[in-house]
Amino acid sequence: MKNLLILLIKMYWLVIPPAKRRKCIFKTSCSKHVYEKTINEGFISGLKAFKYRFKNCRSGAYILENPSGKIQVILPNQQILNETEISERLIINNNHGKIYNHSKSQ
Repeated sequence: MKNLLILLIKMYWLVIPPAKRRKCIFKTSCSKHVYEKTINEGFISGLKAFKYRFKNCRSGAYILENPSGKIQVILPNQQILNETEISERLIINNNHGKIYNHSKSQ
């Protein structure tokens, strides 16, 4: 099963060009994160990582600047991501508010 999940991710990387992929709100892309979890920790950890990212790397997150001036993202599950975990494109664009559709290239 582990090898099947790894194969599916590799096929995704081969078939879908980077410009056509959803843009992840996390610094490490969702597919790379799931791939690394699966390689290092096994199939179950890979599935858990996929489920977590699928639920939280979607529209509905909020980007904001905290009182100390740092950019943060509040995920749909209310977890807060700090700048070190956020995709650079969100930090550079610095558009605060709800992330409605982050699938388009910016």
